[in-house]
Formats: sequence, C-alpha cells, structure tokens
Amino acid sequence: MSTGHGADSAPVHQPTPQTRGRGGSLFGETFSSLGIRNYRLFFTGAIVSNTGTWMARITQDWLVLSLTGSAAAVGITTALQFLPMLLFGLYGGVIADRYPKRRLLLVSQAALGLCGLALAALTLSGSVQVWHVYVIAFLLGMVTVVDNPARQTFVSEMVGPKQLRNAVSLNSANFQTARLVGPAVAGVLIAGVGSGWAFLLNGLSFLAPLVSLLLMRTSELHKVERVSRGKGQLREGLRYVAGRPDLIWPIVLVGFIGTFGFNFPIWLTAFSGEVFHVGAGSYGLLNTLMAAGSLVGALAAARRGSTRLRMLVIAAGVFGVLEIAAALSPAFWLFALLLVPIGMIGLTVNITANSAVQMATDPAMRGRVMSLYMMVFAGGTPIGAPLLGWVTDTYGARVGFATGGVISLAAAVAVGLVLARVGGLKVAMGWHRGHPQVRFVARERLATAA
Repeated sequence: MSTGHGADSAPVHQPTPQTRGRGGSLFGETFSSLGIRNYRLFFTGAIVSNTGTWMARITQDWLVLSLTGSAAAVGITTALQFLPMLLFGLYGGVIADRYPKRRLLLVSQAALGLCGLALAALTLSGSVQVWHVYVIAFLLGMVTVVDNPARQTFVSEMVGPKQLRNAVSLNSANFQTARLVGPAVAGVLIAGVGSGWAFLLNGLSFLAPLVSLLLMRTSELHKVERVSRGKGQLREGLRYVAGRPDLIWPIVLVGFIGTFGFNFPIWLTAFSGEVFHVGAGSYGLLNTLMAAGSLVGALAAARRGSTRLRMLVIAAGVFGVLEIAAALSPAFWLFALLLVPIGMIGLTVNITANSAVQMATDPAMRGRVMSLYMMVFAGGTPIGAPLLGWVTDTYGARVGFATGGVISLAAAVAVGLVLARVGGLKVAMGWHRGHPQVRFVARERLATAA
C-alpha cells in the first residue's frame, strides 16, 4: 500500500548513535521508539495514567451495575462518555491542527484528573448516584474530544515518520499493559476498601503525564506547521478523506468494529453476572485476560515494518468469528480463554488502521483526519452501546455478543470486497497443498490464468 504524499512530506528522524544498535536501535526493533527521550517521558507518564484509567473504567462499570442492576445502564454510561466524540469530534481535530499539541495535552490531562477526583469525592462520601456517573462520563467525553486527536498526532512530533508505526504500536502496548494491572488492582480495591479509592488513585495518576510533558525538550520535537484560523477547515478535512480510498475505507471498517464489536463493558459484565454468576474478581480476570491478548498483539505489531490493508481486513474478519465463538462458549474457562485471541486480534485491527491512516495523511491534515478516525471508531459507541445493551438485556448476553461478532464479520467482508475492486483485484478460489484457499489477485493475472 502506498503511504501517500503525507508521509513523504513529514520531517525525517535520523537515529542518533545512542539510539542505534542491533535491529536498528539500542532497544531493538520492537522498542526502537523508546530511544527518543521525549517519547520515553511520554510513554512513562502514560503508563501511570493509563493504569488509573483502567482502574476507573472497571470500577465505573461495576458501580453502575451495582446501583442499577442493568447492562443497559452500563451501555448508557459508555454511550455518554463517547457521545461528545460523535457530536464534536471533528472540531477537536481542527483545534489540534491549530494549536501546540503539548499545551493542549497539559490542559486536557489536568481536566481528566479533576474529573476522576470529583467522582472519587462523590463515591467516598457515600452520596454517589447513577446520574452523577452519567454527568462525569459526559464531561470526560468532552475533554477527550480535544485530548484524543492531540495525543494521537503528538506522537509524530515526538518520533518523526520513520518511527511512527513503532510508536503507535508501543502506545497500544502501553495501554494494554495498564489494562493488565488496572482491572486486577480495581478488583482488589472494590472488594477490600470500596470503589471510591480506585477513583481517587485514577485522579492522582494524571500527575505523571503532566510532569512528563513539562520535562520534555521542545527543541527536540519535530516541527509541524500549524494551520492558521480560517473558514471551511472542517469541510476541507472531509473532502480530503473522501477523495482517498486508502483513508476512507479503513475508517469505515473500524467504525463498524468500534460501534458494534467493541462493547466489552456490556458483555463482560453481563456474562459475569447473568451467564456464569461470578463476582467482581472474576470480572477483573476477564478484562485482564483480554488485555494480555491485546498486549501480545501490540508488541507483535511493533515488530512489523509495514502496514497492509489486507491484514486489516483479515484481522477484522477473524475478530468477528472469535466473538461469535466466545458468545457460544458453554463454559466459563472456554469463554475466558477465547478473550485472549479476541484481545490480540482486536488490537491488531486498531493498530493497523491507525498507523495506515496516519502514515498516509499530510502532517497539516493529520489532526482533522485522526479526529474523524476517532469520531467514527469511538463516536459510534453512543449508537452501538445502548442498542447492544438493549439486545443483551432483552435476548441475553450470548445473543448480544454474537450480534457484535456477526456485524464485525460482515463489515470485514464488505470492505474487503470494496478495497479489492478499488485496487483492481478479484477473488480467486483454488487449492494449496490439498486445502481450499481464497485470495485476492490482480484482474489481469486472473484473466491470464483463465
């Protein structure tokens, strides 16, 4: 796949002697981005705040379920947190393209910490009600509108285009490592001292990224020309994506996956409480197992040197099949075991699409394009979460989970066929070493073979 003129026009990072080593880096191929000081600081601060975020996310879902007894209420909470991204996500991209991203992140990370402290105060005082959780979830979403595109695009300013794919993968590995620790800690805190302490630690965890941003050397950032204020910048970004099949179809695919296939807070709480009748500790274990798979997927992606849309489509299809299999699992151990490859393949879909879109985009357009990406990927949750929460409450957890898998699989097949048509490919069926094989080949090649 062509990386597009956006990647070629970005400043090129030349490794210093300190970052060179076996595999092109002192840290090897997998961790090569960590040879850059500013990114090391960013990575370190992020792993602390990500751990707090996962603690709060698991605790929030369990708190809402405890207050209401409804999977749909968990879905509403998730929807409210992502609704601002659906409504205002594109404007967040315009802001990210106009203003210094490091300053934006200082403000947004502080605001996220204050939201965590507010929920901690309500819970520790014993006065928390479900509407309090709804309001704070919505406020978190409003902050995320700016934080997400600023954080996504700031990575390229720290590491440059040569290390962009590796850094995107390591960001995901960072997030999933925190996902391993956060749910486990949250389960212990919920059972031992109550939900409020998990929320308190989350609020305090945002001190780490604030310190890391303040310690960065701005002179070592890769300069990106900021867009001046002007009319029509939002429409300009949409037109840019609409004219690029290599951008629009990966975004469409992750939109379907994010809206219908990533509603795990609903399904894991429902399977824990209604299907297998386990407690908060086992619920935390399920999240940890999924995070373990996601971490493996992120580290594997960090070692890959290229991004292929074919891999994105195949991974999305496998993701849908695995969700259907998990939905039909008769035993808790089998359900839990399947969450590992689901996490691994789901993360592969996310990283492949994210890095493909960023690398194919002009630096001056990257904030708007990534805000559209995040709006579609996460902003669909206000539609998918209540809908699949209702399906789960009405028809059961198995039907709800299987529905997400079927839609993800269908989207992968449809987008794969569209990309094949755009790329001048056709589906060829045959046999390879005694097994049936389905693959895409060039139309000219297929005609010659015929």
